[in-house]
Amino acid sequence: MSAEKFLNGKVAIVTGASKGIGRVIAVSLAEAGASVALAARTEQELNELAKIIQQRGGSALAVRTDVSRSDDISSLVHATLEHFHRIDILINNAGYGVFANVVDAREEDLDGMWNINLRGAFLCSKAVLPTMMKQRSGEIINIDSLAGKNTFAGGAGYSATKWGLLAFSRTLMVEVREYNIRVVTICPGSVNTAFSDHSNDAMKIIQPEDVADTVLFALSMPARSNVSEIDIRPTVKPR
Repeated sequence: MSAEKFLNGKVAIVTGASKGIGRVIAVSLAEAGASVALAARTEQELNELAKIIQQRGGSALAVRTDVSRSDDISSLVHATLEHFHRIDILINNAGYGVFANVVDAREEDLDGMWNINLRGAFLCSKAVLPTMMKQRSGEIINIDSLAGKNTFAGGAGYSATKWGLLAFSRTLMVEVREYNIRVVTICPGSVNTAFSDHSNDAMKIIQPEDVADTVLFALSMPARSNVSEIDIRPTVKPR
């Protein structure tokens, strides 16, 4: 999708913005005209990304944030409102995955995936909703996964959190649509990032830019329309 400035005047928060899919989404939003609050746990990478966006003529604010901590999320929303004075878009992108059969799975890994993949999205959404409801407008886009619709050996914990995120998104959409707030869930298959090794098929699978283009597509829809769920698969199945 062409990065037209159709998001001029809009303010977006992107979690997990320091690398991978989140980084590309943040840059794409800035190129489309949005001011972007960048949230992740890696402060140095966030600051570097903010500088890149600013050098390209965009507006960015780096806020070190652990989405598993409610006080960090409160600080993120406060800093965004202090700096940009509004919040129009929330991209719940932060994610975490550890894969093991149930018999071998560790309790702390399940807790980590729950806290970031589902609880983090819940808390971030809850934190921005008062502002969006007051504005009577807003967009919440949850970066889910096809693992939230399909099961596979070793993925019980990860899939459970992603199925939960899908259920949360569907419920939130019904609750906030009367405030002109749209909730969109994007479910990519395997994406060419450091999250998993696809070195043999790297260019045959979904790229981070494909997810970012899908985000822009969802945001560009007429206000009367809400594309509530989008699945992304490679055209040709990798070997």
